[in-house]
Amino acid sequence: MKRKNALWLPALILALGLSGCSEHNQTHTEKQQASGPETVELTVWGAAEDEELLGQIIDGFQAEYRGQADFRITYEPQSESKCCDALMADLEHGADVFAFADDQLNTLVAAGALEPVGNQEAVREANLPEAVLAASVNNTLYAFPLTADNGYFLYYNKQYFSEQDIRSWDRMLDIAAEQGKKVSMDWSSGWYVYSLFGNTGLTVGLNDDGITNYCTWNSTEGDIKGTDVAQAMADMAAHAGFLSVEDAGFVSGVQDGDIIAGVSGVWNAVAVEEVWGSDYKAARLPSYTCAGQQVPMASFSGYKLIGVNAYSEHQEWAEKLAQWITSEKNQELRFVLRRQGPSNIRAAASEEVQSSPAILALLEQSEFSCLQRIGGNYWEPVTAFTAGILAGNPSGKSYQELLDEMVEGIIAP
Repeated sequence: MKRKNALWLPALILALGLSGCSEHNQTHTEKQQASGPETVELTVWGAAEDEELLGQIIDGFQAEYRGQADFRITYEPQSESKCCDALMADLEHGADVFAFADDQLNTLVAAGALEPVGNQEAVREANLPEAVLAASVNNTLYAFPLTADNGYFLYYNKQYFSEQDIRSWDRMLDIAAEQGKKVSMDWSSGWYVYSLFGNTGLTVGLNDDGITNYCTWNSTEGDIKGTDVAQAMADMAAHAGFLSVEDAGFVSGVQDGDIIAGVSGVWNAVAVEEVWGSDYKAARLPSYTCAGQQVPMASFSGYKLIGVNAYSEHQEWAEKLAQWITSEKNQELRFVLRRQGPSNIRAAASEEVQSSPAILALLEQSEFSCLQRIGGNYWEPVTAFTAGILAGNPSGKSYQELLDEMVEGIIAP
């Protein structure tokens, strides 16, 4: 990587150097031609689960541009949800091309990690309007839309649940317990925990400064109070049919037969379908009992994007690779191999995509979802709060105290 510095040459030095320019350029060109194509080294970051997919896409890119450069493209696994943190640790030596979740866009733009993409109108015309919006800051595109499915929903094995059963979280937990099985959800991440607060009238979001949060999850007023949600969560955590587990544990639980339903996203569709076969089903999230009411679980929605590092030594080729990864053809390939929903309008309109259980579940859930826009102080306080609930509240503090501590951390400057 190299730093983006403006080059300044005094007029006198420039004038003195002009006489030798023609000869120098001719010599440079002859040397370049004699030495063969330019060597282009690029590093690509993507999800670990996308290694096979990105391998095929990179091979296709090198075949498409064979002879135009000597490509040395390296794939490195990097979580899309933590891409921003990894880049900020050493931006100038980070990946040239990287996949990331749209909620990181503002931070990356503010840090100078991204420049406006070229040919913006073509990108806008090719992709769904919501995906374009998610890839933009102040109506300027800073990344290439990749998927329109970065949300979550309910996977379930229809061998155990009817379509009526899956409308009630309580009913599902009871069925799982009766069978000695589990229904799972990841409470280590505030991304999923939002689902329990999102439709209660309690709010969380980003302030106008684009950095700090507001949050009323500890409210003592309204039909549903913060302590009502905390109590509902405590009841779930103590239920024999419930299991809090991260994505990898969800897939493992499905594979070994312990988990018969769970909350996750399209990135696990292939793995789940391979195990459950014709019993594989997906639907919007169910309702759960809170303060004597049935509350539909909410969700964060989002988009995956491809960024080009503004410090890349091969900016032009990096942008070409980003365009290639997000092309209609390769978004179709992504759906075939990974069942991820395309942001490309034509790819998303295909019959195969429109008939996908996971994609249909996302569409059904969209009524109860919102775009994730949260400041960085949100995550750790939520994880600490849920860890205490899952452990049976060993601190002995009241739920109101625990909620107050969490909110204090969330809204901290």
